[in-house]
Amino acid sequence: MAGMDVFVDRLDPDMCVVTAAAGGERAGCLVGFSSQCSLDPVRYAVWLSEVNRTYRVARSADVLAVHLLARDQHETAELFGGRTGDEVDKFQRARWRTGHGGALVLEDAEAWFVGRVVERVPGGDHVGFVLDPVEWGGRGKSGGPLLRISDAADIAPGHPVD
Repeated sequence: MAGMDVFVDRLDPDMCVVTAAAGGERAGCLVGFSSQCSLDPVRYAVWLSEVNRTYRVARSADVLAVHLLARDQHETAELFGGRTGDEVDKFQRARWRTGHGGALVLEDAEAWFVGRVVERVPGGDHVGFVLDPVEWGGRGKSGGPLLRISDAADIAPGHPVD
C-alpha cells in the first residue's frame, strides 16, 4: 500500500457528516469517502466503515442524510468524527430536525441532502451506500470554504480505523 500513498496523499476531498435513523436508533459520523456517482439519474455514494456505529444503523435505514460543513465548523466535525455513538448521544449536542423519511438533518450544515438508499456496495472495509436525492437545502455557494480532510487531520477517530 505504501506505493499508493503517492497518489492518495495528494487528495484532499471535502468531508461530510452522514446521519442515519432506523429501529429507534440514530447515528452520525464524519466521512471522507463520498462522491456523486451518476448524472442521469443523479446519484451520490457515501462509504461507511463497517466498524462504525453509523454503518450498523444505516444497514437498516431507508434514507440517509449527507451534510457538508464549513471549515469553521470544526467542533461539529470533532463531535461526529472524534466521538462514537456507542458512548455519546451526538444529537443531544447538535441542532437537528427530522427530514424526509425520518432522516436526521443537521440544521447548521452548509449544504445537505436526504437520499433514499438504492444500493449497498461492499468495498473492502467500507460499504458504499448509493443514494437517490429526495430532499435538499443549505446556504448554497454563498457559504464559506468547505471542511476538507486536511482540516480534520487532528481529529482522532471515535472508532479505530484499522
